[in-house]
Amino acid sequence: MKVLLVNGSPHKKGCTFTALTEVAKTLNEENIDTEIFWIGTKPLAGCNACKKCVETGRCSFDDCVNDFLDIAHDADGFIFGSPVHYAAASGAITSFMDRLFYADLLGSGDSFYLKPAAAVVSARRAGTTATLDQLNKYFTISQMPVISSRYWNMVHGAEPEDVKKDLEGLQNMRILSRNMAWFLKCKEAGKKAGIEFPMKEEHIFTNFIR
Repeated sequence: MKVLLVNGSPHKKGCTFTALTEVAKTLNEENIDTEIFWIGTKPLAGCNACKKCVETGRCSFDDCVNDFLDIAHDADGFIFGSPVHYAAASGAITSFMDRLFYADLLGSGDSFYLKPAAAVVSARRAGTTATLDQLNKYFTISQMPVISSRYWNMVHGAEPEDVKKDLEGLQNMRILSRNMAWFLKCKEAGKKAGIEFPMKEEHIFTNFIR
């Protein structure tokens, strides 16, 4: 089993990376493979609603979003990490996730379906819970079980060394990891026992203006 961890910070090895590293380390101890995917610092356009992904299953902007789509299908779980910018997720990871989840929804639709996910955020001080609320909405609209920790999935610090001193925050990362590993193992045991996925229904779209 494998979990993909997304570093949505412009700093490749900053505070968000430090939190994700603690998550990955604990997942590895639980015999879960991990890979940290950095979205980088190149400009990321937002979704332009061209719907080319309906035809190709890929985004019309050929960048790290498509690179991630190429590997997402084979992953068993996901952790998306972001720093807090103005009490919200970073602009880069917002564009990344808008296009990623839309392309999957209109394309194959099976990269994220019923796969567990969690958000991890880092901040110097405030804005963490608003950012978590924002990121969790991608999971709940995609039928992804949301994995929690004992407290909200956040760390604090202006620099990686500060995060390493946030002992409660790092403990929350480890608890999150063990909860993710437990869920993945239960899901795998259920599949082996013959428990099938829920019946799928066709989408019903109801517009409020008629």
